[in-house]
Amino acid sequence: MGRRKKSSGGGGANWMDTYGDMVTLLLCFFVLLYSMSDINKEKFEILVKAFNPSAAEISQIVIDSNEQPGEDPLISSEQPEQIDDFDELFYTLSQYIEQNNLQNDIEVSKGDGFAFITFRNNIFFDGDSYVLKQEGKDTLDILAGALNSITDNIKEISVLGHTSQASPNVPNEPVSDRFLSSNRATEVLLYLQQKNFIDPTKLVASGYGQFRPISKFDTAEERARNRRVEILITKTDDVERSLEEYYAESESIKVETILDSQQEAAQNTQQ
Repeated sequence: MGRRKKSSGGGGANWMDTYGDMVTLLLCFFVLLYSMSDINKEKFEILVKAFNPSAAEISQIVIDSNEQPGEDPLISSEQPEQIDDFDELFYTLSQYIEQNNLQNDIEVSKGDGFAFITFRNNIFFDGDSYVLKQEGKDTLDILAGALNSITDNIKEISVLGHTSQASPNVPNEPVSDRFLSSNRATEVLLYLQQKNFIDPTKLVASGYGQFRPISKFDTAEERARNRRVEILITKTDDVERSLEEYYAESESIKVETILDSQQEAAQNTQQ
């Protein structure tokens, strides 16, 4: 009876197959890494669904190729709403005024082709000063942010500075009076210009001193109303009008708004 030959141990082909599979997987892995270095939303979504077919939606991922070291990539599922027209601008500013209880310090109105904002002097400046207060800067930051997305629709932003007579029957010294109102308007304009949200050629500042009052000079409250900074924002298709015409239309809008509010309150009371 012949001897059974011993197995030579072979198996060489088996480990070569495993080694080849591993090299192939490594190659695929590095190809995948390379493709992800320039990833966009569509590619990333395909990759996620390849490993997890049940994934129907993914959050928006923005990868900035120019991202600086130390910065986190922006991950957001929704973008902030943008202001598209003057109606939305009016609504945004009105909401800001209400939320911060500034109804006695800021008035905003809009008309056909313009928005008109009146700031009481104490928001921006201390008495006889044209140095912007931090409260005023914060308010202008909100305004600049609201205007940023409608700059193409803006024809001009006019900043108007006003003072008041210090006493009912004695006019202010004209030189210092004019300088104060002009410097205040210019300070507001320069702060807005530094925000770089609009072409500087669209920014205009004017100082009217004590000569465009909106109230009498008899009481301290009336004189305080006259001390103000106004910002008139006109649309590109607006027909140019005089300041008095803008005043008249703004006042009529305020009256209509007050009447509407009173009627609404009366209806709610009856209900």
